[in-house]
Amino acid sequence: MAKLFSAEKVSLKNNPEIKEDVIQQFIFDNPQVLGLGDLTPIRREKTQPSGGRLDILMGDDNDTRYEIEIQLGATDPSHIIRTIEYWDNERKRYPQYDHCAVIVAEEITGRFMNVIQLFNGSIPLIALQMQATRIGDDIQLSFVKVLDRISLGTDEEEETEPTDRNYWEKKSSVLKYVDTIFKDVSQYAPGFELKYNKFYIGLAKNGTASNFIYFRPKKKFIYILAKCPETSERSEMLDNSDLEWIYGSRSRAYRIKINKIDEYKNNKTLIESFIRDAMEHRNIEV
Repeated sequence: MAKLFSAEKVSLKNNPEIKEDVIQQFIFDNPQVLGLGDLTPIRREKTQPSGGRLDILMGDDNDTRYEIEIQLGATDPSHIIRTIEYWDNERKRYPQYDHCAVIVAEEITGRFMNVIQLFNGSIPLIALQMQATRIGDDIQLSFVKVLDRISLGTDEEEETEPTDRNYWEKKSSVLKYVDTIFKDVSQYAPGFELKYNKFYIGLAKNGTASNFIYFRPKKKFIYILAKCPETSERSEMLDNSDLEWIYGSRSRAYRIKINKIDEYKNNKTLIESFIRDAMEHRNIEV
């Protein structure tokens, strides 16, 4: 029968045996201990353009990078500022990824929890409290999540009040662009209908939303968003066209701007290829 016992808590900041470098290496070699999912270590002590070194950089299969800063002892203002600064550096240098700042400290005080919570939502941030206990001659590390990331939603995830075509006709003078494109899509993806939401116009089939593409009409132009992975081949095809476009790492979609309907007609084959790629990516059967 297993026995219960009280383990001795150890202060890492005041422990001459365990330095921050050792803890960094342990986390880098054992990323699962953080409890943040299946992370892949990328680099330790990554030099920053503004000076300083990011303790640990990790990534996951969802194209999210985690900028991790470790603090022995309690959090302090410089630790929080440094973590956010390194997160900001990395997201600007590598905009193709989502980025999340991670603060790891032995003690995350109530005062600084309040400060951190002010940032969370505008800055994706996770706070982990690290605890060390001595078991025999060894020291065990455990990590408790005290502040979780608040995910920023995309337009299609918004819970919205019901809208209709009249709502959008008041907002946009070029709703006919959506009609033209949707009519063409219906030729190779029959059975869908336009679904009017407050922030975008999506698609539905048999009453169920299926937004492999969706539209964001503005006053005098529209965006069409095709939800397929970013590839160099797809991006090069758009670069060689006269279309304005970006790839949204958060929405996981190519966003193509249609200023005039002739832009769509002149690039119809190209845009159709993106729509078909989005259908295949979302396993849309016709």
